[in-house]
Amino acid sequence: MQVGILYSRIRKDEKLLLSELRDRDHEVTKIDVRKERFGLDSTTADIENLDIVVDRCLATSRSLYATQFFASYGVPVINAPETADVCADKAKNSLALADADIPTPETEVAFTTDAALESIEEFGYPCVLKPVVGSWGRLMAKIDSRNAAEAILEHKATLGHYEHKVFYVQEFVDKPGRDIRVVAVDGEPIAAMTRTSDHWLTNAAKGGHAESFDIDDTALDLVERASEAVGGGLLGIDLMEVGGADSGEYTVHEVNHTVEFKALNDAVDVDVPAAVVDWLETRVANAEADEGNEQRTGVTATV
Repeated sequence: MQVGILYSRIRKDEKLLLSELRDRDHEVTKIDVRKERFGLDSTTADIENLDIVVDRCLATSRSLYATQFFASYGVPVINAPETADVCADKAKNSLALADADIPTPETEVAFTTDAALESIEEFGYPCVLKPVVGSWGRLMAKIDSRNAAEAILEHKATLGHYEHKVFYVQEFVDKPGRDIRVVAVDGEPIAAMTRTSDHWLTNAAKGGHAESFDIDDTALDLVERASEAVGGGLLGIDLMEVGGADSGEYTVHEVNHTVEFKALNDAVDVDVPAAVVDWLETRVANAEADEGNEQRTGVTATV
């Protein structure tokens, strides 16, 4: 298998993936998107004979555009640009989950500070204000009062970038000091962990403590449906327990398309990068089988 890895920085996650691929004697082409150019019908990147490309770009903008170009060149991309487009935008993410009847926090989007303040007041305090694009819990605010709401909205309105003028307001879910991250491939969980913190943000990137989590049937169903709702692929599905720890009641608040898995790999007994490579091998093998079937069908039709 010949695998391209799109990246702009090699982190521990990418090192784990590269090590597993090389241990299995797969040929790996590292593609630093900062150094390449992408034309309408060709690229300076070495894509000859690649069976699949795995997007591990750190920046959302690079991920979105690079995957679209690679798909246009006919190179299979994990994750597909359509999936990346939905997952990279919290508003699109929420709409996809709601359209699939997946429980997700109540959300409103407003385009002016006055409309956003009305939305916040209707949600009541506390509620949450998030950027529509972003990761690792950055620029997220738990708003506890009208004074805080007015100040934060004013700051966002003056930041300049148009995305800060899309006000994504969400109900505050009183989770039990933790949330749940599931890494799944086409809806099939590889492993899951809880991320626990005294802070309302429990992301591992924010210092949340990771522990293995056993997925029950309800969570499994939500993971499968959430994956399908955004187009499938290698995903991180984030859930919160709405009825307390081990309640068996969940809401899905986000699906991530360039999921990090180093914290999960340290927290569980499963070899996460090995499971990811198993899935990549299966995807490539299935694609080759489908191509062979199409060629045989074409020959038969001609005869």
